[in-house]
Order: sequence, then C-alpha cells, then structure tokens
Amino acid sequence: MIENPTREEMGKMLKKSKRIAVVGLSNNPERTSYMVSKAMQESGYEIIPVNPAVSEVLGVKAVKALKDIEGHVDIVNVFRRSEFLPEIAKEFAEIDADIFWAQLGVENEEGYNFLKEKGYTVIMNRCIKVEHALTK
Repeated sequence: MIENPTREEMGKMLKKSKRIAVVGLSNNPERTSYMVSKAMQESGYEIIPVNPAVSEVLGVKAVKALKDIEGHVDIVNVFRRSEFLPEIAKEFAEIDADIFWAQLGVENEEGYNFLKEKGYTVIMNRCIKVEHALTK
C-alpha cells in the first residue's frame, strides 16, 4: 500500500528543497508538467527538465536522463505514466536524490516498494504545486 508523508511533512520537505528535476517535462505551455514546473520555478526552485525529446524548457537546457544531471537533486518530480515508475525509480536510486515525487494520478506499487525498501522518501499521486501552495 502506498502511504504518503503528511501534508505538514511535505511542506517541510518543500521548504528545504531547492533543485527539482522534472521527468517528462514538456515544452508545451498547455501541458500540466509545464504549468506546474513554471509555477515552481517562479516560486524560486531550480527546475531541471529531464526529457530526451526536448532541448530546452522554461529557459533551462534539458537533460536526457537523471544520470546526466550535475550536482545533487532534492526532488525528482515525475510526469510520466504510472507504468514507467519502476524504471524511473531505478534511475532515481542511482543518482541518490532525496525525494521521489510522482504527480497527481501517477502511482505504482512496484516503484514505491523498491524505493521504500532502500529508505527513500516517496510521494505518489500528489501535485507538488498544490502541496506547495497549501503549505507555504
């Protein structure tokens, strides 16, 4: 069963986090990933687009995979379909980021269990922008 941290705990995580890698970030302003990431960028977070299909989003050069990011990542925010989460969870574990965050409507027990067994903080089926707005 997937159990998320409390809203208060999510608020604390968001307050101490600075860098968010966004897997599946689209360069289409109509897409949810773009709108949410733009709002987070405007709130002072560094957004790193992770998408092999685009070269740049929100004025930031995109990387093809999580392993291509230089430096530490606080949150990996995932905008991909639920069936891709186990694969993304494995990449996440390789870069040793702090928080795995799957957006609203995205959850996968296999990916969740894989990361929890390794001791990671995992949030699924929650919108980072909503949680940020409700806890700031």
